[in-house]
Amino acid sequence: MDTFEPQTLKHIGVYTSGGDAPGMNAAIRSVVRIALYNKIEISGIYQGYQGMVDEKFEPLHLGSMANIIQRGGTVLKAGRCPDFHKPQIRAKAAQNLKNNGIDALVCIGGDGSFRGAKALWDEHKIPIIGVPGTIDNDINGTEYTIGFDTAVNTALQAIDKIRDTAASHDRLFIVEVMGRNSGYIAVEVGLAGGAEEVFFPEHPFEPEGVIAHLQQSVGRGKKSSILITAEGDTPGCAYDIARVIEEKSGHTAKVCILGHIQRGGSPTALDRMVASRFGAHALRWLMQGQCNCMVALEGTTYKPVSLDEAVKVKTFKYKGLLDLVYILSR
Repeated sequence: MDTFEPQTLKHIGVYTSGGDAPGMNAAIRSVVRIALYNKIEISGIYQGYQGMVDEKFEPLHLGSMANIIQRGGTVLKAGRCPDFHKPQIRAKAAQNLKNNGIDALVCIGGDGSFRGAKALWDEHKIPIIGVPGTIDNDINGTEYTIGFDTAVNTALQAIDKIRDTAASHDRLFIVEVMGRNSGYIAVEVGLAGGAEEVFFPEHPFEPEGVIAHLQQSVGRGKKSSILITAEGDTPGCAYDIARVIEEKSGHTAKVCILGHIQRGGSPTALDRMVASRFGAHALRWLMQGQCNCMVALEGTTYKPVSLDEAVKVKTFKYKGLLDLVYILSR
């Protein structure tokens, strides 16, 4: 975490970057309204870093934030900008910010977004604070990220419906949820949805153990089962799991890939509350002269975590939850 002279803070830019997440609008609303309450000018930067390069800036006001807290996605749009890896492109973005009088930033996004934010501070000394927003909950240094609770609940509603069909037809279903590098969604959905097994990058599918578990369940009279897998690097891995189970055991498995429905929808109360507080802390810390950090949640405490720490790979602590899934499904 670094500092700057807060008296220079006159005009803030806010943007969302990377994948969208339910609750981002609540964070934007909080940032904007707290800035305006404190007589600080604020502009929205549309489409993340690409908008920064293309000068897609728009002044925001109180009316801009009306009726958005309940909406999924992000009113500022999201996007990826591969060219932002180039120093000359970042220099152009920094110059565009300065030309438009923007002297500090709030970045709402994931670890990739924070790498871009860190570069803007390191190379051009533009004060910036990150707000963690990703449904995967995979940002280091914080226990929670915007959108995670909504994504879990969206997946859980779908799984409850699938279980009705599984029970009606005495079937095995494999449900694939999002989670490219992290199993947080898979494990929480598996626990809350009563799944028999959960697979994710850090805990991959092992055919022999899973098949033995399924046969044990059938032996005690269980007619239907739900297995949960995270998508990993290649969405569609549920089909591979289904094929292996059928080849090795004879059990036919139906596959349901939930996909991007987990990104959308109205955010839960938890996501709205946390996002609003994340945004408020980001503005207050900027006004105090703090920067090059992310707002993190630890327990019930909101604290600053350096962007250097935030962009590190998060260690997934899943053992206790997996043990509970295992015990409760037997």
